[in-house]
Amino acid sequence: MAFRGHDEYEDSNNQGNFLELLYWLCDHNPEIKAIALTNAPENLKLTSPRVQKDIVSATASECLHVIIENIRDSFFSILVDQSRDISMKEQMSVVIRYVKNGCILEHFIGVIHVLNTTAASLKAAIDQLFSTHSLSISNLRGQGYDGASNMRGEYNGLKALILKENPSAYYIHCFAHQLQLALVAVAQKHPKIETFFTTVHRLVNIVGGSAKRSDLIRENQRLKILESLSIGEISSGRGLNQEITLQRPGDTRWGSHYSCLINLITMFSTIVEVIDMLATDSTSTGTRGDACISLELMLRFEFAFNLYLMKKILGISNELSKALQRKD
Repeated sequence: MAFRGHDEYEDSNNQGNFLELLYWLCDHNPEIKAIALTNAPENLKLTSPRVQKDIVSATASECLHVIIENIRDSFFSILVDQSRDISMKEQMSVVIRYVKNGCILEHFIGVIHVLNTTAASLKAAIDQLFSTHSLSISNLRGQGYDGASNMRGEYNGLKALILKENPSAYYIHCFAHQLQLALVAVAQKHPKIETFFTTVHRLVNIVGGSAKRSDLIRENQRLKILESLSIGEISSGRGLNQEITLQRPGDTRWGSHYSCLINLITMFSTIVEVIDMLATDSTSTGTRGDACISLELMLRFEFAFNLYLMKKILGISNELSKALQRKD
């Protein structure tokens, strides 16, 4: 949970998780209450943001120390994924799996910032992680990634760089990602379907290109739902008519193409209206051209036909994708 609150002043109704839990602990433990908060010696309350960060770091360090001690001389495998944080800095998350007393244990080791997501940078970060925790790459027996080219490249990918040092670190491709990448590869082989998805990508870039346009889409869709509810076209209920957005399809994101098409069909009329507004808005310089072209393509029969065709095909494969992600 979030460690610190936004408002930790004494008159705040919610001072954040750390202070609220500390108050709860004082109420239930007389020994702690005798030396904490208002009963602390002088101003030694140990509640400042700096102290809180120190406590977090100490706790994380202790937990990680226990995990590493359990692994120490055991064979293990790593799972690595890459992403960006809210400040758009590149990072990778690392999970380690190993066997202890006949059970497979899986532990999240941490998030590591990297300069970029090239295979060499990721390999250097993993080497640094192993060095910091005295883990030997010779004990590595498996590596698993999502199938992006920088991870699975045959000659210069992360898996290849690790295999050069340790041939026993077998590479396991995520099965669900294999299906997703196969679908993407097949779609790109067909000119008309490739053109269709290029148009879909363009639509996502236009409607999600700014916070203002995203808000416009949400507001127009909300008004359409209210209108449909008022005339009885759709029914209300728990989990129905939730707020949706036009999700960007990604080559290595499970089911992202299918989800994008479902939302595109649901929001079709709303998207047409918004793009039409952008195409005729004299202040939308730089996007009017794309909006005009996209609007023309959207209103063609061929686009609608391919939209429902791919929804049908990807709907079938989506069931298999979900099955491949189940634990059994």
